[in-house]
Amino acid sequence: MQLHFDQELTELRETLLRMSALAEESVAGALKALLQRDSGIALALQAEDTELDRMEMEIDERSMSLFALRQPVAKDLRFIAMTMKIGSELERIGDQAVNIARCAEELNREAVLKPMVDIPRMADIARGMIRDSMDSLVYAKPDLARQVIVRDNEVDSLNRQLHRELTSFMIEDPQTITRALNLMSVAHNLERVADHATNIAEEIVYLYEALDIRHSDPL
Repeated sequence: MQLHFDQELTELRETLLRMSALAEESVAGALKALLQRDSGIALALQAEDTELDRMEMEIDERSMSLFALRQPVAKDLRFIAMTMKIGSELERIGDQAVNIARCAEELNREAVLKPMVDIPRMADIARGMIRDSMDSLVYAKPDLARQVIVRDNEVDSLNRQLHRELTSFMIEDPQTITRALNLMSVAHNLERVADHATNIAEEIVYLYEALDIRHSDPL
C-alpha cells in the first residue's frame, strides 16, 4: 500500500515538473515572438496554452483523489497541498506568457520604439526564478527557494525603471503611446511571472521547513 502511494506521489511530482518546463518554455516563446518580431510564434503560443490548463486540472484531480483515498498526513499532506497551489501558479505563468504574446503581435505591426534591454533582462531573471524554484523542490533545498524570493526585487526594480523611461517617451511624443503601453504591459506581465515564481518558492520553503514565510523576510 505504501509503495503504491509513493509511486502516486512520484507521478504527481513528475507531472508538476513537466508543467513547470512548459510554463518556462511559454515565457521564452513569448519573448522570442517579441524580440524576433515573429507573430507566427505568438499565435502558436496562444493555441498551446490549453495544455497548461489541462495539466493544472490533472494535478488537481490527482491531488483530490490522494486526499480522499490515502488520507495523507504531515509532509505528504503538505506536498499534495503544495502541488495544487504550484499547479495554479504555473497555469497563471502560462496566462502571462499569452498576454506577452498578444502584445508582441501588436508591437510587431509598428516600428521598434527602443532597443530591447530591460525586458530581456527581466525575462531572464523570471525564467531563472522558475527553474530555481523547481530545483529547490527536486533537490530539497529551501535555501535556494529563499534566494529566489529575494531576486523578485530585481525584477520589480527593472519594471519601475522601464515604466519611468516609457512614460517619458509618451510625454515627449504622443505617437509613441500605443507602443509604450504595450511594452509596459509586457514588463508588467514579466513582473507577474516573477511574482508567481516567488509564490512557488514560498510554498517549497513551507514544504521542507513547515514555516509560512509569505509575509516575512525570507532570509
